[in-house]
Amino acid sequence: MAFKIYSTLSKRKEDFEPLEPGKVRLYNCGPTVYSRVHIGNLRSFIFADVLRRWLQHEGFQVNQVMNITDVGHLVNDADEGEDKLEAQARREGKDPWKISQEITATFFDDLARLNFMPANVYPRATEHIPEMLEIIDGLIDKGYAYRAGDNVYFEVAKFERYGRLSGNRVEDLDAGARIEVIAEKRSPADFALWKSDPQHLMKWDSQFGADGFPGWHIECSAMARKHLGDKIDIHTGGEDNVFPHHECEIAQTEAFTGEPFATYWMHAKFLQVDGGKMGKSLGNVYNLDDIVERGFEPRVLRYTLMRGHYRQPLNFTWDIMAESQKALEKLDDLVTRLRRIAAGDEGATEDGAGAELLETARGEFVEAMNDDLNTPQALAALFTLRDHAVQNRLGRETAGAGLSFLERVELALGVLDLEEESIDSEIQTLIDEREAARQAKDWARSDEIRDTLLERGILLEDKDGKTVWRRK
Repeated sequence: MAFKIYSTLSKRKEDFEPLEPGKVRLYNCGPTVYSRVHIGNLRSFIFADVLRRWLQHEGFQVNQVMNITDVGHLVNDADEGEDKLEAQARREGKDPWKISQEITATFFDDLARLNFMPANVYPRATEHIPEMLEIIDGLIDKGYAYRAGDNVYFEVAKFERYGRLSGNRVEDLDAGARIEVIAEKRSPADFALWKSDPQHLMKWDSQFGADGFPGWHIECSAMARKHLGDKIDIHTGGEDNVFPHHECEIAQTEAFTGEPFATYWMHAKFLQVDGGKMGKSLGNVYNLDDIVERGFEPRVLRYTLMRGHYRQPLNFTWDIMAESQKALEKLDDLVTRLRRIAAGDEGATEDGAGAELLETARGEFVEAMNDDLNTPQALAALFTLRDHAVQNRLGRETAGAGLSFLERVELALGVLDLEEESIDSEIQTLIDEREAARQAKDWARSDEIRDTLLERGILLEDKDGKTVWRRK
């Protein structure tokens, strides 16, 4: 089955066909580094990470770029108002450059803790000002952009395909709602490419008069072009990026190059919290540290954010996190059982037993992932395989092949724990002591040790004259 993805641009699922055979140019909208990324941001980033992983699973060489927005993203995604980074700097009484460095470092730490596969490049907007000015100059020369004093705007009316991605028609947009009323614009829908503001702390020399700074949209166009070329295969982001950000990216990039910008556009839905929106006033804007403080490993959050399809609404609650933790414990148990079966400690007596069951699980997993990254269905195939292992339907050879399959699963999802389990000498001593108590028919002492081990997270199972342990 070919890899099918739903493209926001075409509004349908399509067979993925790269521009260049065997290679994928992938651009992901990354964080605006004025504050710590929250779990809603992380849903979009984890979706992008799984996409990159699956493309590699399918044999593609992926060049992944995720940008760092460290200037120009104004409050309310508008052309007027404060820069988000500078507004945060004023609140904290810090230098905006310092804040961007600190938040960027924290972002990378979060990615590492959540087992992200690092992108090939993490370009920063502030390091690509010359590339932005080159595109702006070209747009002016081609008649798509105009100067208004020291500012430069893109004239939306000149680009006939504007609105194709979002479905918004310029004539239907309410000035003062999603677009700002600015007198110097030829149309309220026109958007800023370069701005001059004496109050702005981060600014650069340009050919447009006073020192200025780039508009938010031009940044991604410049960084994508610099690191991936004029045409890319896939562009991702959250659903809030569709308009105006990605719509404007398409307009300015295609007007400049004369070529289609991205073949496929993929967007993750918003994350809800307790069935509603996240908000600081509601006290439910959680980051990774909040998750850990509640006693959950980072991978439990990763699992929670991929347990639903990326194009469907997903709800976050602490009860759901607890459910995710139990689900991961079952997947950990699958790994342990396969290892024990492969070692001959349990399982079916015939070495090749259950081979067809494993092949079915493998086929269902691949089919689900190839169907627009249907992670819920893919995970269901793993739990079915665990049921087969629990019911002793798998033999030694099958279990060995199953472990190899799980290694491929981990490369695709990044959420399994495949490290060999071990116990310290104190735990092993207690297990040996319990076995001696059982041999002596001292059931009270045997039960006491079992309870002690259970409190320490070690579950014992007595089966076929053997005692095996598992992590709880």
